[in-house]
Amino acid sequence: MEVLAFLIPIALFLGGLGLGAFFWALKTRQFDDPEGDSRRILTDDWDDRPKP
Repeated sequence: MEVLAFLIPIALFLGGLGLGAFFWALKTRQFDDPEGDSRRILTDDWDDRPKP
């Protein structure tokens, strides 16, 4: 039970760190291309096949 005194604050700190990183990504507009991927997948410019 003594180990919980260390594990709970560490887990809360890591969770807060992840939440902070998520909010930082939102603030720096990392997720602002909702239309780009849907249009990019339909173009032939980035084809998996090698060009002859």
